Amino acid sequence: MTSRERVLMAINHEEPDRVPFFFGTSGVTSILGPGYDRLARHLGARRAPPRWFSKQFQYVWPDEKVLERLGSDARAVAPGPAASSLRKEISEDAMIDDWGITWARSPGSLYFEMAKAPLQDSTVDDLDRFAWPDLTPPGRFDGLADRAKAVQEAGYATVLFTGISLFEQACCLRRIDTLLMDMAANEEFFTALLTKLKEMLIPFVDALLREAGPWADVFVVADDLGMTQGPLMSPALYRRLIKPHQAELYAAIKRGTKAKIFLHSCGNIYPMLGDLAEIGVDIVNPVQVSAGVMGDTARLKREFGDRLSFCGGIDTQRVLPRGTTDEVRAEVRRRIRDLAPGGGYIAAAVHCIQPDVPPENILAMRDEIDQAGRYPLHNLR
Repeated sequence: MTSRERVLMAINHEEPDRVPFFFGTSGVTSILGPGYDRLARHLGARRAPPRWFSKQFQYVWPDEKVLERLGSDARAVAPGPAASSLRKEISEDAMIDDWGITWARSPGSLYFEMAKAPLQDSTVDDLDRFAWPDLTPPGRFDGLADRAKAVQEAGYATVLFTGISLFEQACCLRRIDTLLMDMAANEEFFTALLTKLKEMLIPFVDALLREAGPWADVFVVADDLGMTQGPLMSPALYRRLIKPHQAELYAAIKRGTKAKIFLHSCGNIYPMLGDLAEIGVDIVNPVQVSAGVMGDTARLKREFGDRLSFCGGIDTQRVLPRGTTDEVRAEVRRRIRDLAPGGGYIAAAVHCIQPDVPPENILAMRDEIDQAGRYPLHNLR
């Protein structure tokens, strides 16, 4: 069975030969820069100059040799950059992105942090005057179909990495505290901003999928809706102010491709899982098991396993960085036991692997997925 066949069976809720594994298929299934250097050295892989899914978050796009060594069942493809009059490299530790958001990295910090949100003090009228990026400039999609097709022909699932988000992009443009207050006290601005983003993203999706839609197996979107204890907003507010916009965007994706929609959303999003399935989400990631009910992966499977597939679930907060290799293997077996019966599970670490994770634990995770994840499932105590 090829890797692609394995992934397609799993996300169609069938049991393949073994549980598929995602590593480096998007920023949220990858590894941070310093951790990648450590892993590549451990594997004896030659380290090329870094290629990023996201420079500000330091998500590495792994080299093919490392992807092969870890046996990732998919490969990412992505369009070229947008056109923006605002983008600027200020220094090694500061930048302005396509949307005019300023990012800066403090001395000793792993990540860049948002230093300035360009719409923080804006009004509805200011939205028409803002220098929005051009998401469909000439040449942005050149060669994308050929790259996506080549991934499938090599036997891997094609993951279309797009950087698409609605609520999360609005958070970065407005600042999360201001945007959350907008939901309660300035609904006009909140709705105007999400509507503007949606109206920009749908033509981008249409153009992207005209080029690569036939060759995509998984389509990545992101919208962090949760924190550790629960959602960032009440489910009622989510359903009234965010869900309808997501539904329109995801419907546009479904019109252009048969690829499954992969939503990355951190935190305890249990109260919204039914809503996400309703609006077309197929795969939920990262299954942050340290976040409340999300840790009860048997419950997630029991309640939503007929409507959703799950990707992630292998704890990166405690087990991968501080556990023994035996504890890592036990964690892998638990998530496979809970989430993999009947298909519907892609094994992966919860979010991007951090630099404090020993390479030995990454390899133990990968080895146990191979050993314990063979169908029919057995020996998962």
